[in-house]
Amino acid sequence: MERGYETDAGTGGVGRNDGAMDWEAFADVYAFVGNSLLTPMTRTSDVGLSPSFWSAFPFAEWPEAQDALKRLAAFAKAASAKDHAQAVQDCSVEFTRLFVGPPKPAAPPWETFYRADGVTAGFGQATFAMRQRLRDAGLELRNENNQYEDHMGIELLYLSWMCRQVLEGGGSVQASDARSFALAHPLAWIGRFRDAVGKASPDGYFHALVDLASCLLEAQVSRLSPKAEM
Repeated sequence: MERGYETDAGTGGVGRNDGAMDWEAFADVYAFVGNSLLTPMTRTSDVGLSPSFWSAFPFAEWPEAQDALKRLAAFAKAASAKDHAQAVQDCSVEFTRLFVGPPKPAAPPWETFYRADGVTAGFGQATFAMRQRLRDAGLELRNENNQYEDHMGIELLYLSWMCRQVLEGGGSVQASDARSFALAHPLAWIGRFRDAVGKASPDGYFHALVDLASCLLEAQVSRLSPKAEM
């Protein structure tokens, strides 16, 4: 599974906002957030520091996403008033403090840490479950940082792949499969992860970014529920 993510930097957009279940936009957003949680901004796209990126972002009309998007746009506006290289460096320092350490990450990004009793690292049952999912799907993880497979960024990249499979059809992945995975994995612990990020860096870029992912996961699952389809 490739971790690369490309966006149209000229328009600042990553998909449509047509009010429907836009699988392409969900795939792009989950890929963007996933990559942002896996790689510091000095080594990946810095488009999140562009106010125009957030003004053209998908789902801007969805009530669930508006607060997080406003915070991200405000952060980008403040960052644009600084020296750009310094703003990128500041976000990379925040990334390292939150997700890497030393001495340890302020907000561990692994599912196992939040869902297994007595576990203080990110290697457990959820790691094995995600590893098997990737193998079953025939996905190869380009994992330069040797991250555990239950890293939130990897789970979001996998969900991005599922959304693209639903979009393309063929029957290998159904909408219900994407909903079930979101419920069983990222959505089951992203709230506690978001709280940890917020406690360590309440006004930072990543708190708003994880909050956005949480809101969109909840909104997508809600719209895919059996009651919503009736």
